[in-house]
Amino acid sequence: MKKTVVIDIVALSGRVIGEHTPFLRDWIAKGQSATIEPVLPAVTCSAQSVYLTGKWPSENGIVGNGWYFRDECEIKFWRQSNNLVQSEKIWDVAKKINPEFTVSNMFWWYNMYSNADYQVTPRPLYPANGLKLPDCHSHPMDLRDRLQNELGQFPLFSFWGPNANISSTKWIAEASKKVDEWHNPTLTLIYLPHLDYKLQQCGIDFSKIGKELTEIDEVAKDLIGYYEKQGAKVILLSEYGITSVNQPIHINRILREKGYISVKNELGLETLDAGTSKAFAVSDHQLAHIYVKDKKDIPAVKSLLESIPGIESVLDEAGKKAFHLDHERSGELVAVADKDSWFTYYFWLDDAIAPDYARCVDIHRKPGYDPVEMFADPKIKMLKATIGLKILKKKLGFRYLMDIIPLDATLVKGSHGAIPKDSLDHPVFISQDPALNSKAKLSPIEIQDLILKSVFGN
Repeated sequence: MKKTVVIDIVALSGRVIGEHTPFLRDWIAKGQSATIEPVLPAVTCSAQSVYLTGKWPSENGIVGNGWYFRDECEIKFWRQSNNLVQSEKIWDVAKKINPEFTVSNMFWWYNMYSNADYQVTPRPLYPANGLKLPDCHSHPMDLRDRLQNELGQFPLFSFWGPNANISSTKWIAEASKKVDEWHNPTLTLIYLPHLDYKLQQCGIDFSKIGKELTEIDEVAKDLIGYYEKQGAKVILLSEYGITSVNQPIHINRILREKGYISVKNELGLETLDAGTSKAFAVSDHQLAHIYVKDKKDIPAVKSLLESIPGIESVLDEAGKKAFHLDHERSGELVAVADKDSWFTYYFWLDDAIAPDYARCVDIHRKPGYDPVEMFADPKIKMLKATIGLKILKKKLGFRYLMDIIPLDATLVKGSHGAIPKDSLDHPVFISQDPALNSKAKLSPIEIQDLILKSVFGN
């Protein structure tokens, strides 16, 4: 077996590799690079699951970062159990080939409760007093304590939200090296999320994203240098490329105005009641699953959505099958945005009665993905003082609401999820081993085999 590390640099594409990433540019030039045909949806959970299982969403069941759990009548995003993936993972295959194979999974999704040998993934603590505290989950369980003793507490609040920055990515990189030093796994999977933040905030504007590109370049240089010194084969890949957008589509508001959505009054604020709604959208970047309660309503809902500017296509059963999304977790219809647009989850018509979680970073309660969570509300006067007071309440043990997120979706300038027309915006696969891959374009279901080939040869 050949020691291999797979480094997932989120949002890395040919479009952003250049003057701000001198190490990556030169390292890539020395190797063999290919683009990967994007998965639909081109989002983290779906792309990673296809790479690690070699199966499409129609088989592995991961149809997005979240979906409608029909048996519970609840929309859930960012679940973490490996049991949700309905196909065996790469380490299951590898252990059958050689039982001595070991793997370290550093922050790739659906990390929890698998049979990967070493696992670390974000997992906040939610004590009974209402606080949300930074933490991570690991297997073995004491690995979490050992890593945080060495590196400090996992910086959860720099992993996502208005304060997202390079520190969480650096922590993951350092933790990966520590696990390698302590356990020497055959295969290491590393997730580096840093580019995801600024590119969604700003789109492809190099005057604004240059700093972040340079920061990830430096982390990659250190990490690749470390693993090359260990004699490991290094594979660099990404899940999707981010493109510039300028039009949010409030798809649930459109459905609500046509009488399809039910809302519930909770303490004077509105929440979406999926179980009694005739039709609703689970928005996930540039793709939305549309769940329609009565099949007789499907043609009317499809016709309505096809008339909305910014929606490029609405997939029915045949369309879903063509894109490998024909799975029971998928909506009856799937809407795909055009290159300039993306879908919000917003379902309320009046911001004054938006749910309390709307103005918070609350990835589990929101019935859809919300990139506006990366912004602090510019309308809040004395923002730093306001945040400071809330943090003081937290430190004193009081309940607090970090309600600083704006409700202005036009702030978002970058998105992903649809399949970009230009291959410069597609994810990449790079290796220094010329025998590993000779293709210029890869199917995402080929990635598992290529990683196995790196470890075991032909």
